[in-house]
Amino acid sequence: MDEYLWIKYAHILGATVIFGTGIGTAFQMWAAHRSRDVRGLALVTRNVVKADWIFTTPAVLLQPLTGTVLAVSAGYGLHDRWLLGAILLYGLTGLCWLPVVWIQIKLRDLAAQAAATSQPLPAAYDRLFRWWFVLGVPAFGSVLVIFHLMIQKPTF
Repeated sequence: MDEYLWIKYAHILGATVIFGTGIGTAFQMWAAHRSRDVRGLALVTRNVVKADWIFTTPAVLLQPLTGTVLAVSAGYGLHDRWLLGAILLYGLTGLCWLPVVWIQIKLRDLAAQAAATSQPLPAAYDRLFRWWFVLGVPAFGSVLVIFHLMIQKPTF
């Protein structure tokens, strides 16, 4: 397999990790949140934060590198609107994801404190969770549109 295909493989794998880890951890967070079980929430939020550092962060860093090599190798540039759109949506996803990472850390800490003291979740937890959810909607939507742009390469 030539170098281009290895880079393409890495790019697709990175996109899969970003979306797969994101949807998996989002489901776990949502299910744990709905349960209101502070011990379960403490465990899930701890694991979600770990998953973001172990899986999502490296994939997020890999995508622009592999994407740039692929685009340049294939002769695409920013004059290709589908590529520019994908880059802008990737930026939007990042602008949503960065505060989500911070929120997840705060949710983890609040859930751990509630579990350690056998107290219910504080109101701050619910406010932060709403923001976590609101920021997740455009992030996931953007990734789906990026997939479409990468596959179809539409002309506008």
